[in-house]
Amino acid sequence: MNATRIALVTGAGTGIGKAAALALGEAGFTVVLTGRRAEPLEAVAAAMDGKGHVVTSDVADAASVAALFEGVAARFGRLDVLFNNAGGWSPATPIEDIPLEDWQRVVNVNLTGVFLCTQAAIRLMKAQDPKGGRIINNGSISAHAPRPLTGSYTATKHAVSGLTKQVALEGRAHNIACGQIDIGNADTDMAAKMKTGILQANGQIMVEPTFDPAHAGRAVAYMASLPLDANVLTMTIMATAAPFVGRG
Repeated sequence: MNATRIALVTGAGTGIGKAAALALGEAGFTVVLTGRRAEPLEAVAAAMDGKGHVVTSDVADAASVAALFEGVAARFGRLDVLFNNAGGWSPATPIEDIPLEDWQRVVNVNLTGVFLCTQAAIRLMKAQDPKGGRIINNGSISAHAPRPLTGSYTATKHAVSGLTKQVALEGRAHNIACGQIDIGNADTDMAAKMKTGILQANGQIMVEPTFDPAHAGRAVAYMASLPLDANVLTMTIMATAAPFVGRG
């Protein structure tokens, strides 16, 4: 892999973002690590042998996203891969009781943030020489089947699936590939409750198996490393024994 290829990972300080950033660095990419907090990003960069570059930003803020991509263009001259990973969760709540501010917060990060970063990436990828690039969206198995009491999260992840397909369609004319990775039960902070017991569709509380997020990171790196004439439109990686197939 050419070491001059540039990747940008949102939400890169922890969890799947961290795992993907490390795997992309191992695959030869120079990786821009972004998120709202500098400290975890700096810790990831320190483990990347100079391949990680930290830029703090908030994907839910249009001006912050614009400054992020302007900085990438100024420093590196191009962007080859965007991994739209940043995301958030809200407390388990019946959909009729979800506070509007909780709904908007999740939508702003999980959907609007993906939209803003995708817009900026497409503009850069269309303008650079050679033009083109790849956008990978972090969906979820909740993009296919909901968990109880997760209305805002489920709605945004279903919407990300639609956006992925739209960008894959519109990107054809500009040599821009777009795909989505749907991850189920990676052992991150967001999955902590799964190891102690989480509500199932039948009303029971059940401990669910998890898997090392490094595997998800390597899956992202595989998708990123494909030539632009090949694309993984959707990939699902999950704990083998997770109760997803047949869920609900």
